[in-house]
Amino acid sequence: MKVADIAPGTFAEISSAKLAREKTAVMESLEDILYGSVAGVTGKYIEYPFDTVKVRLQSQPDHLPLRYKGPLDCFRQSIKADGVLGLYRGISAPLFGAAAETSSLFFFERIGRETIYTWGLCARDQILPLPALWFTGAFAGAFTSYVLTPIELVKCKIQVPASSSVDGVVNNKAPGVFSIIRDVYRHEGLKGFWRGQTGTLIRETGGCAAWFGFKETTTKLFYALNERGLKNKSERDALRTEALPLWQQAVAGANAGVSYNFLFFPADTIKSRMQTTAIGLRGAQTTFLQEGKALWRQYGLRGLYRGCGITCIRSAPSSAFIFMVYDGLKRHVPL
Repeated sequence: MKVADIAPGTFAEISSAKLAREKTAVMESLEDILYGSVAGVTGKYIEYPFDTVKVRLQSQPDHLPLRYKGPLDCFRQSIKADGVLGLYRGISAPLFGAAAETSSLFFFERIGRETIYTWGLCARDQILPLPALWFTGAFAGAFTSYVLTPIELVKCKIQVPASSSVDGVVNNKAPGVFSIIRDVYRHEGLKGFWRGQTGTLIRETGGCAAWFGFKETTTKLFYALNERGLKNKSERDALRTEALPLWQQAVAGANAGVSYNFLFFPADTIKSRMQTTAIGLRGAQTTFLQEGKALWRQYGLRGLYRGCGITCIRSAPSSAFIFMVYDGLKRHVPL
């Protein structure tokens, strides 16, 4: 059996041992990096305008009246001020970030599965149970967070419409990627690029457990649904070697995206506020806990979920496309 004949997804795998014989670990890693990058870039183009609105809603200052009444008002004001292209401001860094994030997630998720096999928690000729897949998602998210935090810091600073310089003068010109990198390093050193790491770690560890977990759970439910009426075991086994219909793949991916964003959105809100603080502004740097307490005191739970609706809306199609592109490439374009 060729690798190309095996349907994507954990529940469509035949035998990990057989796969290991047919494809080396190096080739698997290259596929994770290459196909994950392509899938991540595709998803980022879909979601980026919504992500810009989300960051602008999250980063509104506490000491001033809210600039935006909600997502639609933020869209309206942003387009009026900068045009539609303004919503794509700074997309170069996020495109790189999306490629790095998605490829890292699929790469480390596979490492997580290999860890489970190595520890003897599951035989290689068996399909991983759902709890193990939630663990591999958390494993992937935890490692990926350290890759992602510096990229998201640059992205968030670009997306905010205006920032204050050290002397208090407001500059309406959008900063560039290299100017932000230079300023962060000059004022805070290398550790400044990992500002907000706690929030990213919480979001990615818990969120990616849900991302992979809900995707595989939904996939399993669809396979069980499609098997109804099939009494022959060979027919059921044959069905599981085939990819799900596209609409079912899309639903599984969309469900994963919404779950990822909703469950740990407060951590992302706090992270975004920390990362959009003006560079070099004395007394403005706070810890994750301090920022969270301040936001809770002023706005409560509603403040922690500011921008959540628009984020879940954009994550559904984006996540669906990411999984569909990645699984499709793994199935039809093996290296």
